[in-house]
Amino acid sequence: MKRIVLFAILLTTTFGYTQTLLTYEKSPVFQQCDSVAVDQLKSCFNFALNTFIYENFEIPQIVSDESYVGDVKILFEVNKEGEFKAIYTDAIYEELKTESKRVFNLLPKIQPATYNGNPTFVQYSISISIPLTQPVEEVLKPTDKIKLTEKDSLNAILSNEFDDVDKAITNYEKLEYSSELNVPFTHSYYARFDDEMNAIGTNSHTAAKPFVYSDVARYYDIKAEKESLSKETDTWIGRKVFNEHLVEIQSENYWFTIDPILDLQVGKDTEADFNSTWNNTRGVNIQAGLGKRFNLTASVYESQGRFADYFNQYAESLKAFGPDPAIIPGRGIGKRFKEDSYDYPVAEAYMSYTPADFLNVQFGHGKNFIGDGYRSLLQSDVSSPYPFLKLNATFWKIKYTSTWMWLKDVRDDVIVDKAFLTKYMANHYLSWNVSKRLNIGLFESVVWSDTNGRGFDVNYLNPIIFFRAIEFQTGQGAGNAILGLSSKYKWNNKVNLYGQFILDEFSLSEVKGGEKSWKNKFGFQLGAKYFNAFKVDNLLLQAEYNRVRPYTYSHNTQVLNYANFNQPMAHLWGANFRELVLIGRYNYKRWFGDAKFIIGQRGFDFNTDEDSFSYGGDIYRDYNDRNADTGIKIGQGNKTNSFMTEIQAGYLLNPATNLKLFTNVIYRDFNPDAVTASTKDSNTLWFSIGIRTDLFNWYNDI
Repeated sequence: MKRIVLFAILLTTTFGYTQTLLTYEKSPVFQQCDSVAVDQLKSCFNFALNTFIYENFEIPQIVSDESYVGDVKILFEVNKEGEFKAIYTDAIYEELKTESKRVFNLLPKIQPATYNGNPTFVQYSISISIPLTQPVEEVLKPTDKIKLTEKDSLNAILSNEFDDVDKAITNYEKLEYSSELNVPFTHSYYARFDDEMNAIGTNSHTAAKPFVYSDVARYYDIKAEKESLSKETDTWIGRKVFNEHLVEIQSENYWFTIDPILDLQVGKDTEADFNSTWNNTRGVNIQAGLGKRFNLTASVYESQGRFADYFNQYAESLKAFGPDPAIIPGRGIGKRFKEDSYDYPVAEAYMSYTPADFLNVQFGHGKNFIGDGYRSLLQSDVSSPYPFLKLNATFWKIKYTSTWMWLKDVRDDVIVDKAFLTKYMANHYLSWNVSKRLNIGLFESVVWSDTNGRGFDVNYLNPIIFFRAIEFQTGQGAGNAILGLSSKYKWNNKVNLYGQFILDEFSLSEVKGGEKSWKNKFGFQLGAKYFNAFKVDNLLLQAEYNRVRPYTYSHNTQVLNYANFNQPMAHLWGANFRELVLIGRYNYKRWFGDAKFIIGQRGFDFNTDEDSFSYGGDIYRDYNDRNADTGIKIGQGNKTNSFMTEIQAGYLLNPATNLKLFTNVIYRDFNPDAVTASTKDSNTLWFSIGIRTDLFNWYNDI
């Protein structure tokens, strides 16, 4: 960046003011150069200046102690009063920059350059060699010709620019851990600093995820954690495999890292007809910082895979319009690969800018999450990535998050000219720390489509507007507004209680009537976390109960449902379910282990000629196809009980890139009352081993 600044200054000088060596009649003159010929003024000026620097420049002690050999580059000006002014200095040591400025401040006032007989300013660059070299006076012969052109002047300054870039590189100081980049959101990694973020008395806000590194750094030192996990190795390969990014570059005003992305695994589904499950993901992850307030990152994945049979069936049930057979949950469209596998490329990226300490702005293609639990009833990360614009404002005891999203409805019946239908979502989430222990969050969301060609409706662009009022103003059916409430209570520094409430539609009179009306579309979550459980460091235990009534998140205008790419934007199961989740997570140095147990009951549609009603679990169904107006209860329809346990253990191979060796075992028992074409009984044991760059959540508990 500083090279660009230097280049811009030079261009401004050369082309903006045209005060080059070609256009002034006489160069600046030191007193000792008064008597020399005009054609030797430049040589005399150079010798006098270099001699003054040689006699007055004092090498800083640190430079001498480290036996540094190099140079200091200075861009300076002699103004029309004949005074020297150092405009820009470039050196590895700050002490050299300071000394250079001191010496230039000592330079005497000289005769200024002239143009058409009038005093004018000129700009030059000079390179001071370290250690200092005594200058030698250069006397031109009468036959020598001095060619002073714009090109020569510019080239004299920039001829070493390419080599200077390498000289400006310094040791990588892991600036990412204090940057405006997001901490890659995985439940397992966030558990490492969850207790520090939730200590009594902290003014942290932990629901809106992913977190920015600079926010986490106030409570947990990720850089120190990574350094504590470093392995002692003397080889370049050892450092890159176990400790560092593959490429890590840092200069004064920028830094960037480049790493390969891997997810290579092989396994076995005991229920499947095929021999093995496997995944082959290769990609690249780039992180960068420009200055202190602007960051960006990009991850590009190329993947092929075949998963457990139940996972493959679910992926194919999400199929989008077109020839491709599946949507890989949480990733994207899966093309056919060989006979029974999928090819699913994915790209995620975003830019993060913090113009002021209280405001962070992000624009990119990815996913977001709101909640303190494993699941979210407000906004989850289970769907495919999408474009988004997000503002995070933090002040007093409040954090306010506004997110605007461009989503896709990919069903056959909404396709126009073979293009997926774009719909829009805007979310507001206000987190308020009421006391040292209590946090309350208010949530609102609206989904709308391109009705009457309105596109992205500017009514919803206001980050502090009340969506419900705008929904009424824009017309019935113009949008689908949802309200939510979250809370968290810090019982002590070891136990946190949390919860969510989601309200899609609600009729007080129907509640009082006690007939369980379909209009009462709501859900809730209750959960608890126990940090360092039973006095075991780094052991987290978590229990969570989720319950969502039928028809929640759905809409009579189907495109306005709370979904993207045929996947929910909230809970993975959509609606019409109850669920208990039990989780244990433990890590010791580079070793880790996770265990998860999920017991659930869901109500599916039968989707038969005899019974084609919507029972409220499929949020893509029109709720006007419901089976009844009253007597609506969770589990109605094809009631299905399920049990799943997932156990994972492994070793963190590289803390800098989050590269893990792991083994994973899943047992899943899925028992519907009636086996139909869309709901099948299954009893799965799926185990796998592999190596993975862990940057996002995989949800196998579908």
